[in-house]
Amino acid sequence: MTLSVDSSGENIYQYGIGTDADKTLLAAVNILGGEGFVSNGSRELYVRQTEIDGIVYRIAIFASPSELSYGTLKVALALSAIILIFAIFFSILLTNRFLTKFVFQKIEHPLDILSDGVRQISEGNLEYRIEYDLQDEFTPICADFNEMATRLKTTVELLQQHEHSRKELLVGISHDLRSPLTSIRAYVEGLLDGVAKTPQAQKGYLEIIKSKAEDIDRMLAKIFLFSKMELGEYPDNPELLRLDDEVRQLVRALGAEYEEKGLIISINVLVPATIAADPDHLRRVLTNIIENSLKYKTKATGNLDISLEEENDGYCLSLCDDGPGVSEDALPHLFEVFYRSDQSRQNPHRGSGLGLAIAANAVHRMKGTIKAKSQENCGLEILIWLPKAEE
Repeated sequence: MTLSVDSSGENIYQYGIGTDADKTLLAAVNILGGEGFVSNGSRELYVRQTEIDGIVYRIAIFASPSELSYGTLKVALALSAIILIFAIFFSILLTNRFLTKFVFQKIEHPLDILSDGVRQISEGNLEYRIEYDLQDEFTPICADFNEMATRLKTTVELLQQHEHSRKELLVGISHDLRSPLTSIRAYVEGLLDGVAKTPQAQKGYLEIIKSKAEDIDRMLAKIFLFSKMELGEYPDNPELLRLDDEVRQLVRALGAEYEEKGLIISINVLVPATIAADPDHLRRVLTNIIENSLKYKTKATGNLDISLEEENDGYCLSLCDDGPGVSEDALPHLFEVFYRSDQSRQNPHRGSGLGLAIAANAVHRMKGTIKAKSQENCGLEILIWLPKAEE
């Protein structure tokens, strides 16, 4: 469409672009008196004149009518809607086939692998690991599955180990309680049967019974302590300690007592060492190791040398005695509950088999390590590594 406004033959305003037929149509309107409607079939013109303030204006509207009728337009829209619906349906069908063929089939294989892995684990095959070579979204999932299987295996092995330790604990308790209980029963029967007729003999019997009862009491105390430590119910209050000073104070306090019992404790080099540990746990560790050296010494007077050196961002405490030592096969088991070499197992009164196990548990609480080492000239060396204290 084109809008044109004239006044006295002068164009005042025009909107739109005219055509070559517009002049012919204007000439035809002029013949009709300057107003009216004319058409040449492809172009139409409507003209009207109006007077405003004494000035005559001619308003002309040119239009090129659409060749499409309203009915044709409705048919075209209906066909367009049908084509659009068909296109949408075809797109959905094509997408569905694509997802089924490519995406779902790509997912199905990894899911089968994971399903097989779960079945293997559920059947108890904790050694099973998924082998997945592709690099896609399932790669981290398969890696997490393998890590889960590894942790599960570790947990099961730990539970089995705890169950084995529990059984060993029961066997050890039964074994170690049998000897003093048998002695107590024998001496009580001796008193009842009148075997000890003199007051001195009766007193001797009672002192032996008392000694055996004290052995049982000490053994049960250690069992109770170890059980609480295993359950994590034993209090642990670490603080900054000077390890070298703690060793000196302990030797100063107990040295004379152990020397009377036949064990001489000597201090070699002690470097200044600051650690974070519970003082009660630390003293118990040192006392158990010293007590172990005293119980298993074979000489009339045994020797225990203590030294402290700096090693690998921590400190290594060495306690080395001149006792009989242990075999290489026995070294890895010294810190197990109720473990003792065969020779010592024949003499239950020499130890409960819990001292070194308690020491190992306490050292692990201090984030340290403990190990045993045989010496060339006989004897056993206990090495304790503890980390340096953080400021």
